[in-house]
Amino acid sequence: MRNVIVENMRKVKKAVPRIEDKVKIKISFGKSNVTIRGNEFDEFLVEKIISAVDFGFDVEDALLLINKDFVLEFIDIKEHTRRKNLKDVRARVIGTHGKARKTIEKLTGAVLVIHDNDIGVIVDSVHLDAVIQALESLIRGAKHGNVFSYLEKQNVYRRKFDKDDLGLKVGDDVHEESLDEVDDDLDEGDLGKD
Repeated sequence: MRNVIVENMRKVKKAVPRIEDKVKIKISFGKSNVTIRGNEFDEFLVEKIISAVDFGFDVEDALLLINKDFVLEFIDIKEHTRRKNLKDVRARVIGTHGKARKTIEKLTGAVLVIHDNDIGVIVDSVHLDAVIQALESLIRGAKHGNVFSYLEKQNVYRRKFDKDDLGLKVGDDVHEESLDEVDDDLDEGDLGKD
């Protein structure tokens, strides 16, 4: 049995039927807390989901945490900047009309919610480090274009070396050039004459 302290009880109560449909667990309510009963792993999982919903995530986004590859992380803006005007820092992360936030979400598949001076992130573990690095860079004052370029490079790198590819496919341009150079060296007899 776990007790979770909740600030936004109304939103959590609306989410509970959906959570109980997805995870076999029993949830009851107190004045400012939620009690979770079930097996230990499900209790832990639902505690994370309820924390996400309470923070401000949509229920469907919070339910991504059921998948073991997804992680919930929080970043405190105050820890990464000395600026006193945190409203401007939050504005940098959000961007004009939410453009910066949407771009980060699009490039990484993350879901971002900004609440007071905290940023909540639900993202798969593969993109976690890149998203955290990008957000911390924006908070510190990096240019948006540089941050987006970094995220794009990270995605290209991950696609290039996915789990099934060991980097040995002959179809890659880089490997074809390397093989052609070796063939040329063999033809010229340059190998072994050093």
